[in-house]
Amino acid sequence: MGGPELVLVLRYRKAVTYGFHALLGALGQHETATRYEVRFGEDVESTAGHIREAAATGARVYVLWSFYSPDAAALAEELKQIRALADAPSVTHLAGGVHATAEPVQTLDAGWDMAALGEGESTLLSLVDAKGDPTGITGLAYRDVTGNLIRTGKAKQRPLDDFPGFALKWDKFNALEITRGCVFSCRFCQTPFMFSAKFRHRSVENVRWHVDQMRARGLRDVRFITPTALSYGSQTDEPNLDAVEELLASCKEGIGPNGRVFFGSFPSEIRPEHVSREALRLVKKYCDNNIIVGAQSGSDRVLDAAKRGHGVEEVMRAARLGIEEGFRINVDMIFGMPGENQADVEDSLTLARELADLGARIHAHTFMPLPGTPWRDAPPGDVDPETIREVDRLSRRGALYGHWQKQRDHAARLAAAAEAYPRPGRSRTILPQVPKPETTR
Repeated sequence: MGGPELVLVLRYRKAVTYGFHALLGALGQHETATRYEVRFGEDVESTAGHIREAAATGARVYVLWSFYSPDAAALAEELKQIRALADAPSVTHLAGGVHATAEPVQTLDAGWDMAALGEGESTLLSLVDAKGDPTGITGLAYRDVTGNLIRTGKAKQRPLDDFPGFALKWDKFNALEITRGCVFSCRFCQTPFMFSAKFRHRSVENVRWHVDQMRARGLRDVRFITPTALSYGSQTDEPNLDAVEELLASCKEGIGPNGRVFFGSFPSEIRPEHVSREALRLVKKYCDNNIIVGAQSGSDRVLDAAKRGHGVEEVMRAARLGIEEGFRINVDMIFGMPGENQADVEDSLTLARELADLGARIHAHTFMPLPGTPWRDAPPGDVDPETIREVDRLSRRGALYGHWQKQRDHAARLAAAAEAYPRPGRSRTILPQVPKPETTR
């Protein structure tokens, strides 16, 4: 047998390992006639080295990138560095993930040769089968030799059970994705617009297979990726606690007495209106974690504009119940939401203080106009000096954490990119029309 016909070089970063592991999970069980290799580039130099070595063999080389929208500008600069160190006609740089799906033209103009549109598993398998030839493969955007944009449509969505959630062949593990898509369609969130506004759940039997694989390899902690944990097994906005218990009981049994199950904690959260004593006691029965509650704002008016589907009262109720049931509660809040006025800001700060006084911690964010969302064209989130001082006070008392300051810079870059790539037919009138902030004394 000769050398590889196709080499996949992953720009492998800690922030995006899950996406790559899901792709490799699908690839690892896929039967193909193509001779291929997978290599992991953990920094600029090693990625360039893998590209040089692979290109020298005569193989076709695909460099796979995955990144979130806030990282797009930094990764474009890194792409330039790698191209300067290693490039050849046989090398194709392919970007995937939510940013590439939402902004394929931006992605191509930033220097990538191709953008993957939608869920990448079936697209990658087709590319491998075709030895890297993109002809006739759905789920791609690229420019032809004349510079015309070619879009082949989003890749077909498949049941989660069709592919493993991590890469056993390469011994790469991560939190297990149990749900894709979200029926709630919050205006600031990319999830429902990347994966559709409905739930697709991994079956309990399939989840248990994953847990058994983990235990066999000596792993002890089971964590889940889901946009709303207590929605597991549901197709509506109501939780399905019977399905949740079946899931957690199977996982707890599977991981064994020395293992732990985490549910409703990072990298997932629980919606406040789903919190009940019954749900909390169910989590307590099987799991070993604190809980993240998604609040986002202390203003009912802003929550309504964002189509959150709950109010401030449900947030306070969820925090109180959680603390009464013995959980450490972390609450996600976003500052600088589109259309906020001073009264909304004060409502959010009041909620943050009240939650802190209860014993909860605030996970603070700054609003970012993320591509692919209804608020893509909104102004960047901004936080006034007095709010910054109040947030800093909460941080100093240990009641608040997060990268909200860094997100202010990301928000400005994303807004500038949206301005540079206007969307015909899209208008800022999608934003709530509210009075301008009053001048404070």
